[in-house]
Amino acid sequence: MTSPAVGSACRSLLNSSPISLYRGLQRLSRSNIRNNGLRSYTNPTSSKAAAVNLARPTTRTTTTPTSVTRTAPSNTSSTTPPPSTSTTSTTAARTAVPYRATSTPTKPTTQTATPTQQPIRSLKNGLSDEPPPTITSASPPPETPTPLAPSQDSNGEPVDWSRSFHGLSTTPFSKEAAEVLMAPIDQDDVEIKPDGILYLPEIKYRRILNRAFGPGGWGMAPRGETIVTPKSVTREYGLVVHGRLISLARGEQQYFDPEGIPTATEGCKSNALMRCCKDLGIASELWDPVFIRKFMAEKSREVWVEHVKTKSKKKIFMRKDVSGVNYPWKETKAGM
Repeated sequence: MTSPAVGSACRSLLNSSPISLYRGLQRLSRSNIRNNGLRSYTNPTSSKAAAVNLARPTTRTTTTPTSVTRTAPSNTSSTTPPPSTSTTSTTAARTAVPYRATSTPTKPTTQTATPTQQPIRSLKNGLSDEPPPTITSASPPPETPTPLAPSQDSNGEPVDWSRSFHGLSTTPFSKEAAEVLMAPIDQDDVEIKPDGILYLPEIKYRRILNRAFGPGGWGMAPRGETIVTPKSVTREYGLVVHGRLISLARGEQQYFDPEGIPTATEGCKSNALMRCCKDLGIASELWDPVFIRKFMAEKSREVWVEHVKTKSKKKIFMRKDVSGVNYPWKETKAGM
């Protein structure tokens, strides 16, 4: 066989070989394969090549992949991946990529925490304070004549003494405290106002309370705002002893200069203390008419005084054991 004939036979064999078919598939565009499939393909490089019919397979083997359980963080929501199938054909095998659940990150939100406000209680509906539980002890300490009651309401909240009546008239005081409170008044401690009214200095009331309950065992709790009028100051107070409300009273005090309002405020508190102590029996003789008449007959005297500047005269009452009057008054004779 001659050389040209051998070369022609070799070229014909190469054109019809699988290698030539593979090169023809490489030249075919992907879009043409996707749209038309591999139904019929003829090698474009050789007119003598036999048509190769490649049919799309009709049978498909569907396999269900093994489910994989993934644990998602508590703050993210995970979605269940849809079931995926793998198709087996004469084409190149497809590799199944595991499905990954993506979660949308939660947008940070800033919320301003609103403090819980207690509802305003109406005095028409009454107050919900209940008496404190009675504290019993086999051997109470000697330094405390009465058991201490907690300053908390039935819900365990601190008592608001500006509006509460917690512990009012629940338990009487001990016998020792009652003897100190109701002891007869010392007549040497009683003072007389110029208009003839008997009174006990406010420091005497505090000393009696300290002897009965101990320093720090009692206190005055304001029950409202201070009311200042053009001539006087007034405010309501409550006497609290060992965590219990004992009495309520409104104090008052006059003033003559705006700069004296702070001093009048303190006098208003002392006046309320004196009125609260009446409920405890302290210096109860000062409101007894029999005692008042007897004391005035034995311990007081009438004195005429004259104002130094205005020369006005008036009659005042003084104790017999007190001599002289305070400026701007001076003692004078009646009718002169």
